[in-house]
Amino acid sequence: MRVVFVHGACVKDGSWWWHPTAELLSERGVASAAPLLPSCGETGAPLGGLSEDVAAVRAVLTASDEPTVLVGHSYGGIVITEAAAGVESVRHLLYVSSYLAQAGESLSSFGGETPAPFLDIDPEGGTFSVHADALAETFLQDCSPDIQRQATDKLARQSLAVLGAPVQSAAWHQVANTYLVCAEDRGTPAERQRAFAARAGTVVELDAGHHPFLSQPAAVRDLVLSL
Repeated sequence: MRVVFVHGACVKDGSWWWHPTAELLSERGVASAAPLLPSCGETGAPLGGLSEDVAAVRAVLTASDEPTVLVGHSYGGIVITEAAAGVESVRHLLYVSSYLAQAGESLSSFGGETPAPFLDIDPEGGTFSVHADALAETFLQDCSPDIQRQATDKLARQSLAVLGAPVQSAAWHQVANTYLVCAEDRGTPAERQRAFAARAGTVVELDAGHHPFLSQPAAVRDLVLSL
């Protein structure tokens, strides 16, 4: 078994975000990978959109036939929903404070009428990000000060194109799936997560903020192993 982790919006270096949990999984003989997302500028090419992110994740998934748990965090849930379609090695989808989109739905389908106050949007440049001074308090309040400082350096500007791009297929209809509700999340409140999770096969709750794989890696490791 292996784990492929797809990070959320407006950040880079998925391996760093996942590393506390990855290290614990490695101790149990489970390897992890974290694909680079073109929409976040991680590949060095011009910013891509959702289709490029999906292609990047599918490339990692199809490079091995090893049974895989595919983890999507926040925006990453949009990516894995399409990327896993038709990939037989994917045995379970784990959505962490995320979205379970139907085919034809996009990230903007789940947004409000006005942008969240923690977002920094540049319409002319075609990008968005998170205000650095809002990151720790909104998304990492239950993480150590050291993790909070390092996370600020991992912020990225992401293509606005991902917001309106519809998902082409919804793998969670065919693949076993679990939704992890992060009950202390200040970015995506728990009640919204529970509404998204109503589509999931199984729902688990954890008293954690937006990044439980950083703040409570042992709990996330145990959940992954149980799948």
